[in-house]
Amino acid sequence: MALGDYWKQLSWFYYQYLLVTALYMLEPWERTVFNSLLISVAGMAVYTGYVFMPQHIMAILHYFEVVQ
Repeated sequence: MALGDYWKQLSWFYYQYLLVTALYMLEPWERTVFNSLLISVAGMAVYTGYVFMPQHIMAILHYFEVVQ
């Protein structure tokens, strides 16, 4: 029963996502292209933050002389 409730909740969140972003008006292939681009951009942002944020944080800490 818990799996059914989880699936129902997940379906409701997906439906809300479709409504908020107005993706319900698109055809399935257009929706797939949009979601693929969205996931790609989000993935690149996370990767960039993971790679470059430590360097920027260390530069800021050196600037304010928190770390020598």
